[in-house]
Amino acid sequence: MIDDAVRAARKGYKVWSATPGRERSRVLREIARGIERRKRALAELETLDAGKPIEESEWDIDDVSACFDYYADRCDEVFGDKAYAEEDVKLPMDEFAGRLRREALGVIGLITPWNYPLLMATWKVAPALASGCAVVLKPSELASLTCQVLGDVCVEAGLPPGAFNVVTGRGDEAGAALCAHKGVDKISFTGSLQTGRIIMSACAKDVKPVSLELGGKSALVIFDDCDLEKAVEWALFGCFWTNGQICSATSRVFIHERIREKFLARLKEAAEAIPYGNPLVKGCRLGPLVSEGQYKKVMKMVERAKRKGYTLLTGGKKPSDPDCREGFYLEPTVFVDVPMDAEVWREEIFGPVMCVKTFASETEVVAMANDSDYALAAAVITDDLARRERMTAAFDTGIVWVNCSQPCFAQLPWGGRKRSGFGRDLGANGMDKYLHQKQVVTYVSEDPFAWYPMFDAKPNSKL
Repeated sequence: MIDDAVRAARKGYKVWSATPGRERSRVLREIARGIERRKRALAELETLDAGKPIEESEWDIDDVSACFDYYADRCDEVFGDKAYAEEDVKLPMDEFAGRLRREALGVIGLITPWNYPLLMATWKVAPALASGCAVVLKPSELASLTCQVLGDVCVEAGLPPGAFNVVTGRGDEAGAALCAHKGVDKISFTGSLQTGRIIMSACAKDVKPVSLELGGKSALVIFDDCDLEKAVEWALFGCFWTNGQICSATSRVFIHERIREKFLARLKEAAEAIPYGNPLVKGCRLGPLVSEGQYKKVMKMVERAKRKGYTLLTGGKKPSDPDCREGFYLEPTVFVDVPMDAEVWREEIFGPVMCVKTFASETEVVAMANDSDYALAAAVITDDLARRERMTAAFDTGIVWVNCSQPCFAQLPWGGRKRSGFGRDLGANGMDKYLHQKQVVTYVSEDPFAWYPMFDAKPNSKL
């Protein structure tokens, strides 16, 4: 299956990489329109597959079409009537003229997660196609339905055969075969740290380039000059959005000691009021975890924290609501003042679990926030303009949110540092990792180069 997909992609690449940018842009816009026409059906599939509330899924599908539109614009701007990008480069020697060409890299293997099935795929597919690459997409086996529909949309939009391929299967089978295939020029992966290490090792054998967007354990720092209601809502949204199954979740919350008690009281009240249940019902804000395996993993971490005697502010168990009895539900869970070496504090949980810790000074909280093996994102809530800038500079992360948590836009790059991986999705430069640079140097002088004495520098000399 993988070999067939890669062979098809190599054929599709020859056609698609030679297609002018304006035509590629047109096809990308047609893909966006096809997504829009299927919005409701795709959102329902996403909710059925991943368990996320339907209104979240609808929001995701809007972002999918917007991402294709954005890279249609970028494709038009970068390539225009050519299939490649080219610019003149001034050189220090007048005898030579320099050009820089940027061309499609080739066939790209994309391995994507289950928490945003179609959106995470689109973050990679749209810029890769805009660059002129062909892709083989391997979505998570836990949530692949919408990615398969994307294949139908691409055919309908006029994408050449083989330019976009979807393969399904387990990571240790289909994913491993994709990484090892010699017909794949690059791998771009979003998922867990553990799988990222395996992929990096597999690609190293052929010195195959790889881009990794891995886990996170992001911090949210709340100062005492904030609007308490806004701070509590962003704390909830930052951790419990997407049922807590998001790599950038600000699950480590730091609250200034002066407002600790007020914040915790309001946080508990608000967390216990979050509507959960059937994710297909409008108004649901917390659905089930994606699978039994993920539910058991999260619950084991919660139970270990409880056995160690960590203070549980709220949650930590399955809801008593009869509608949640059969699903993989977990109440919004908040621990307070756990040790900084605790598993629930340091490790990515990927579920609706938050840890809150108190701080006294800006210097102290910067050190605690940066004390993590991950460095994807961080957020600060404060009304002090100077403090916002200081915290933005101090956070050792790839993403900083100010007075909010989790917003994401196609116009800005997404990615982290440390064990959160390397490489960036999205942004104006989002196509760069799917292009290779080729320098072209032309000798333009009429005179011989005359490095060797037997060649003189007389103009127009002939043999």
